[in-house]
Amino acid sequence: MAVVFVITLAMLTAATVISGSPVTLTLERAFPTNHGVELNQLRARDLLRHRRILQSSNGVVDFDVHGTFDPFQVGLYFTKVQLGTPPVEFYVQIDTGSDVLWVSCSSCTGCPQTSGLQIELNFFDSGRSSTSSLISCSDRRCNSGIQSSDATCSSQNNQCSYTFQYGDGSGTSGYYVSDTMHLDTIFEGSVATNSSAPVVFGCSNQQSGDLTKSDRAVDGIFGFGQQEMSVISQLSSQGIAPRVFSHCLRGDSTGGGVLVLGEIVEPNIVYTPLVPSQPHYNLNLQSISVNGQALQIDASVFATSNNNRGTIVDSGTTLAYLAEEAYDPFVNAITATIPQSVRTVVSRGNQCFLITSSVADIFPQVSLNFAGGASMVLRPQDYLIQQSSVSGAAVWCIGFQKIQGQGVTILGDLVLKDKIIVYDLAGQRIGWANYDCSLSVNVSAATGTGRSEYVNAGEISGSISLHDKYSKTVFLSLFVALICCFVFL
Repeated sequence: MAVVFVITLAMLTAATVISGSPVTLTLERAFPTNHGVELNQLRARDLLRHRRILQSSNGVVDFDVHGTFDPFQVGLYFTKVQLGTPPVEFYVQIDTGSDVLWVSCSSCTGCPQTSGLQIELNFFDSGRSSTSSLISCSDRRCNSGIQSSDATCSSQNNQCSYTFQYGDGSGTSGYYVSDTMHLDTIFEGSVATNSSAPVVFGCSNQQSGDLTKSDRAVDGIFGFGQQEMSVISQLSSQGIAPRVFSHCLRGDSTGGGVLVLGEIVEPNIVYTPLVPSQPHYNLNLQSISVNGQALQIDASVFATSNNNRGTIVDSGTTLAYLAEEAYDPFVNAITATIPQSVRTVVSRGNQCFLITSSVADIFPQVSLNFAGGASMVLRPQDYLIQQSSVSGAAVWCIGFQKIQGQGVTILGDLVLKDKIIVYDLAGQRIGWANYDCSLSVNVSAATGTGRSEYVNAGEISGSISLHDKYSKTVFLSLFVALICCFVFL
């Protein structure tokens, strides 16, 4: 059966101009003669293809953000993910210092049953998900995890597994599964509520240390590292999301903020390159300035080296940590700039101050100066923490800590809050800008250019102009007129 497509008047006019006479164009498509193809079948095929096209095009994936940096309240930021079929919700800590997403298994030993964060804890049960499957040692993804030390293999059961130890002494072990992750994706100004993708994640069957405590318990940890086992890498390789993500963490008591797979676009963002071939987000910190004066610290103190030295950006760390050689010059420089009338005290080894007015009026501005001329400007509340009050005076302490015997500098939530932070993995750089994270942000799904969407803190809100809507309507009408109008002969 032949199908004749009747081309619109515009194309007929063009043909007349070219040849001087009307032209009828025909397109023949061969179908089996023993049965017909209904219009609804063709439409169904197109819809399936359209879904594939949408999935292969980068959209902005949005996550809710909960928690605060305040160690006296929560001390961490966490988000919610949906895994399995039917989907089950899990609350997981946002951690740029590790690679793997893992959640507690139904068979977990030592996992907390309740949480002081007023959230309901869940346990992943692969037997109750129709889309779940185990990852074997022969799986390519497991081999990638072994190369990055994110996976191990047992010759006894051929099962891909893991054991993680964190800096606070806590740990978890378990095995890898593949299942569906359900995503809130903003694409072309609308939310694709049914967006999903298969991902590999950890199923924790044993936990120890602080992970077993209920006061701040969550269901697991969402590693946003750049190795192949990370969700950001998996979704990027599938064409689901761009190889860039961003967050803006609110520093007030309300907490929350923005977390998106996409690039937050803001004119004031400055970028510095990542140190190449590192397992973490290492930056080249070159100097520290207090009130515009550079501290006398050798730049090699901050340099990345094989003996665990370097400067790391880690949202899974609550405070901030300075290399041992830099800590005393940093504290001394701050102390030297404040008025002598401010009383200083030492509380549990930390330098503290009794303040009766605003810290912004008393304490200096600090700048962390990175390679490429990018400086991270810290307000007093970005390096101080209010602990208590004494006789009407607030006790503010230096929030930066010193780890004895270690030369690592870690920029945790104390520093990262109230800033847009962009992790551009494709461009191998990190950018930042001071920002009110309660406001909406403009997010691009393509690094440095491309389509943008608007995302509000804590909720999705696609934004599209009336002009764009009109243009899309006109384009769609022409597309239908040019392609979809046909007559069966």
